Amino acid sequence: MTATVEASRLACWRTKWRERYGKVKDSALNVGRAFALVWQGHPPSALGMAASTLVGAFTPVAQVWVAKLIVDTVVDSINAQVGAQAGLRAVAPYLIAEFVLFLVNAANQQARDYAEHVLHAQINLGLNSRIIRKALALDLSHFENAEYYDKLENARREADWRSLQIVNNGFYLIQNLITLLSYSALLITFSPLLALILFLATIPAFIVQNRFSELNFRVLSWRAPEARRLHYLEYLLTNLDAVKEVKLFGLGEPLLQRYEGLFSSFLDEDRAIAWRRSMASLGWGMLTSLSYYAAYAWIVFRAVSGVITLGDMTLYIGVFRGSQGMFQGILRGINSLYENGLFMSNLFAFLELEPQMALATQPRPAPRNFRTIEFRNVAFRYPGQEDWALRNVNLTLHAGEKIALVGMNGAGKTTLIKLLTRLYDPTEGQILVDDIDLREYDLVSWRQQIGVIFQDFVRYHLSASENIGFGQVEALGDQARIAGAAHKSGADSVIDGLPEGYETMLGRWFRSGRELSGGEWQKVALARAFMRDCQLLVLDEPTAALDAENELRIFQQFRELIADKTAILISHRFSTVRMADRIFVIENGGISEQGPHAELLAQGGTYARLFTLQAESYR
Repeated sequence: MTATVEASRLACWRTKWRERYGKVKDSALNVGRAFALVWQGHPPSALGMAASTLVGAFTPVAQVWVAKLIVDTVVDSINAQVGAQAGLRAVAPYLIAEFVLFLVNAANQQARDYAEHVLHAQINLGLNSRIIRKALALDLSHFENAEYYDKLENARREADWRSLQIVNNGFYLIQNLITLLSYSALLITFSPLLALILFLATIPAFIVQNRFSELNFRVLSWRAPEARRLHYLEYLLTNLDAVKEVKLFGLGEPLLQRYEGLFSSFLDEDRAIAWRRSMASLGWGMLTSLSYYAAYAWIVFRAVSGVITLGDMTLYIGVFRGSQGMFQGILRGINSLYENGLFMSNLFAFLELEPQMALATQPRPAPRNFRTIEFRNVAFRYPGQEDWALRNVNLTLHAGEKIALVGMNGAGKTTLIKLLTRLYDPTEGQILVDDIDLREYDLVSWRQQIGVIFQDFVRYHLSASENIGFGQVEALGDQARIAGAAHKSGADSVIDGLPEGYETMLGRWFRSGRELSGGEWQKVALARAFMRDCQLLVLDEPTAALDAENELRIFQQFRELIADKTAILISHRFSTVRMADRIFVIENGGISEQGPHAELLAQGGTYARLFTLQAESYR
């Protein structure tokens, strides 16, 4: 029984140390990668900090040595009774040297602070750009997964600050090591044993800090979902999009209480960790201080006994004081590097995310004038879901054809468009463009052939010109083209009424911004779709926010506007879809009916029933 217990303890001990070794190894690797990021951020500033480190490493040794020379010269002058002026002349060179060292140290610190400031700004820009660029490269599936946002929260929270801390602590660690090596010769000549005692006295505090660094890392990493919830509550309480309902439904205080409760739980956790860390550091710090004052007393005793001079006493006191600071600084620096290296693992884990959608190794350029698009036995299931969003979809779209997709909410209409635009790939089946699998085409060039306006279109809080021009970003400066797109959607009448026309800032996020109505925003979004130089135009509920008069006006000219394009229209309004060449009824993820408006009415199926129900509501 005892042997079994001992074996279990041994196995637990081995596991613990393997985990600790793995963490130390990962942290050390992250430190090296962080230095590489910093160097990429701004090499001149990194070199400036390195130079300041070298200057700062040798200055303390020079200062304590000059202090010794000053004291010994003063004592010698007093003992020789040479007089004040002669004594002053003897000590003057050392006083000047000490003043020069003071100026060098002050200038060096300012140079380091400046380099650090520039480097921090560059690191902030570089890392945020890398995080955003990585986000842009990922699939839509990542953005529909809560775990992705947890990783993003952890990556963004402190990445730039932690990387700068790694560099700062790394340089200070190097500086302290060089200074300590410079002190070593003086320490050993006085008392190697005492020097060893001073070093060993700092080890317990280092171990305690190391353990709390791991605890702090785990708590902050586990807290990512709650941190995002906290940010969301703050957004609801302060943002224009939610303020109307928050005020009208009296949600302010209830949401604020949730916010304060969640924040308070964070504070309680942080306070508990900080208290335990402080108490442990205080206890072990007293041991370190006791060892220092014991060394101090020993040096004074040696001076009083006449074994060393007053200058030597000044030198050794300075060396021991500095050495203790160096020991503590080195161990504190190692601990800080370890902690910051742990936190950097969140950044590197995010940057290592890869898109799940496979890309062709030798992609074909997308055809400028395709003949057909075919959905062949297409089925799709969202990642992590058991139910099928689409099942056995077979659909062929010919160039120049206008089709409409109708059906109940959640039937799969928008999902079909996501597959067509390759925001997702089919789980089963194929989408063929001119009889070639869509996955074999270059993704960027294919998306350039499609203009899409989704029902949940983006309202850019930028100028009206940019809101439209983003439809074809390469033509953002083509004002005539932007105005033409606005005319097609009816947005020109809205923009003409704005104080600065196309240069008016839309939305309320920024100064002088003008808020639009839902219908006006939709006209601007439609203009963005018309702006695009593409073969295929996809409109998902393009007139949902328009009044009946404007909807009728747009669709009276709709066929003319898209005469040279292939178009897919998703709408719940049957007065809108009547203009389509063919209408597809989507039910339960599949196509239940298809054909022209009149033919579907004659069939008396789902389309006819829904059309009749909607028509009855207008009588």
